[in-house]
Amino acid sequence: MAELTRRYIVMQMATEGPFDIADPDAPFVLKPWKDPAALRALMAYRDHCYEELAREIDQWVSAIEAGPELRGGVGSRNEAATAARARPAAKRKPKVKSKAKVSKQSKKKVKRRS
Repeated sequence: MAELTRRYIVMQMATEGPFDIADPDAPFVLKPWKDPAALRALMAYRDHCYEELAREIDQWVSAIEAGPELRGGVGSRNEAATAARARPAAKRKPKVKSKAKVSKQSKKKVKRRS
Protein backbone atom coordinates (compact mmCIF):
# COMPACT_ATOMS: atom_id res chain seq x y z
CA MET A 1 0.00 0.00 0.00
CA ALA A 2 2.66 2.43 -1.01
CA GLU A 3 0.18 5.03 -2.24
CA LEU A 4 -1.55 5.18 1.12
CA THR A 5 1.52 5.22 3.35
CA ARG A 6 3.65 7.45 1.17
CA ARG A 7 1.22 10.36 1.19
CA TYR A 8 -0.30 10.35 4.65
CA ILE A 9 0.95 10.34 8.20
CA VAL A 10 -1.71 9.50 10.74
CA MET A 11 -1.02 10.09 14.41
CA GLN A 12 -3.07 10.32 17.54
CA MET A 13 -3.78 13.78 18.87
CA ALA A 14 -2.22 14.63 22.22
CA THR A 15 -5.51 16.00 23.51
CA GLU A 16 -9.11 15.74 22.49
CA GLY A 17 -10.04 18.84 20.60
CA PRO A 18 -13.02 20.08 18.67
CA PHE A 19 -13.06 19.43 14.97
CA ASP A 20 -12.64 22.74 13.14
CA ILE A 21 -15.05 22.56 10.21
CA ALA A 22 -13.64 25.80 8.78
CA ASP A 23 -10.07 24.45 8.50
CA PRO A 24 -9.55 22.97 5.01
CA ASP A 25 -6.43 21.10 6.18
CA ALA A 26 -8.03 19.49 9.23
CA PRO A 27 -8.02 15.68 9.01
CA PHE A 28 -11.18 13.67 9.43
CA VAL A 29 -10.48 10.10 10.45
CA LEU A 30 -12.78 7.15 9.82
CA LYS A 31 -12.27 3.65 11.22
CA PRO A 32 -13.46 1.23 8.53
CA TRP A 33 -12.49 -1.83 10.62
CA LYS A 34 -14.89 -0.78 13.37
CA ASP A 35 -17.57 1.21 11.55
CA PRO A 36 -19.64 -0.15 8.64
CA ALA A 37 -20.54 3.42 7.59
CA ALA A 38 -16.83 4.27 7.37
CA LEU A 39 -16.23 1.17 5.23
CA ARG A 40 -18.98 2.27 2.83
CA ALA A 41 -17.46 5.77 2.72
CA LEU A 42 -14.07 4.23 1.90
CA MET A 43 -15.66 2.22 -0.93
CA ALA A 44 -17.28 5.36 -2.32
CA TYR A 45 -13.92 7.15 -2.17
CA ARG A 46 -12.27 4.19 -3.93
CA ASP A 47 -14.83 4.41 -6.72
CA HIS A 48 -14.01 8.07 -7.35
CA CYS A 49 -10.24 8.40 -6.91
CA TYR A 50 -7.36 7.79 -9.30
CA GLU A 51 -6.62 4.25 -10.41
CA GLU A 52 -3.45 3.44 -8.45
CA LEU A 53 -4.91 4.60 -5.14
CA ALA A 54 -8.21 2.86 -5.96
CA ARG A 55 -6.39 -0.48 -6.37
CA GLU A 56 -4.73 -0.14 -2.97
CA ILE A 57 -7.96 0.90 -1.26
CA ASP A 58 -9.64 -2.10 -2.89
CA GLN A 59 -7.00 -4.37 -1.30
CA TRP A 60 -7.64 -2.70 2.03
CA VAL A 61 -11.41 -3.12 1.70
CA SER A 62 -10.93 -6.80 0.80
CA ALA A 63 -8.77 -7.32 3.91
CA ILE A 64 -11.41 -5.65 6.10
CA GLU A 65 -14.24 -7.71 4.60
CA ALA A 66 -12.26 -10.95 5.03
CA GLY A 67 -11.26 -10.14 8.61
CA PRO A 68 -13.20 -10.43 11.84
CA GLU A 69 -16.20 -8.17 12.41
CA LEU A 70 -15.09 -5.58 14.95
CA ARG A 71 -17.34 -2.81 16.17
CA GLY A 72 -16.51 0.29 18.17
CA GLY A 73 -18.95 2.68 19.87
CA VAL A 74 -19.91 4.66 16.78
CA GLY A 75 -19.66 1.55 14.60
CA SER A 76 -22.16 -0.29 16.79
CA ARG A 77 -24.60 2.62 16.66
CA ASN A 78 -24.19 2.93 12.87
CA GLU A 79 -24.72 -0.80 12.41
CA ALA A 80 -27.91 -0.69 14.50
CA ALA A 81 -29.17 2.36 12.59
CA THR A 82 -28.50 0.69 9.24
CA ALA A 83 -30.35 -2.47 10.30
CA ALA A 84 -33.30 -0.43 11.61
CA ARG A 85 -33.78 1.47 8.36
CA ALA A 86 -36.43 0.01 6.13
CA ARG A 87 -35.20 -0.86 2.69
CA PRO A 88 -37.26 0.86 0.00
CA ALA A 89 -39.32 -1.59 -2.00
CA ALA A 90 -38.43 -1.89 -5.64
CA LYS A 91 -40.97 -0.16 -7.80
CA ARG A 92 -42.71 -2.60 -10.07
CA LYS A 93 -44.04 -1.56 -13.41
CA PRO A 94 -47.70 -2.39 -13.95
CA LYS A 95 -48.25 -5.13 -16.47
CA VAL A 96 -49.42 -3.71 -19.75
CA LYS A 97 -50.83 -5.86 -22.49
CA SER A 98 -48.85 -5.59 -25.65
CA LYS A 99 -50.54 -4.10 -28.68
CA ALA A 100 -50.27 -7.40 -30.53
CA LYS A 101 -52.26 -9.25 -27.88
CA VAL A 102 -54.90 -6.55 -27.63
CA SER A 103 -55.43 -6.40 -31.37
CA LYS A 104 -55.70 -10.19 -31.64
CA GLN A 105 -58.38 -10.24 -28.97
CA SER A 106 -60.41 -7.54 -30.67
CA LYS A 107 -60.18 -9.32 -34.04
CA LYS A 108 -61.59 -12.57 -32.69
CA LYS A 109 -65.11 -13.23 -33.87
CA VAL A 110 -67.61 -14.01 -31.24
CA LYS A 111 -70.02 -16.87 -32.01
CA ARG A 112 -73.59 -15.98 -31.41
CA ARG A 113 -76.18 -18.46 -30.35
CA SER A 114 -79.54 -18.17 -32.00
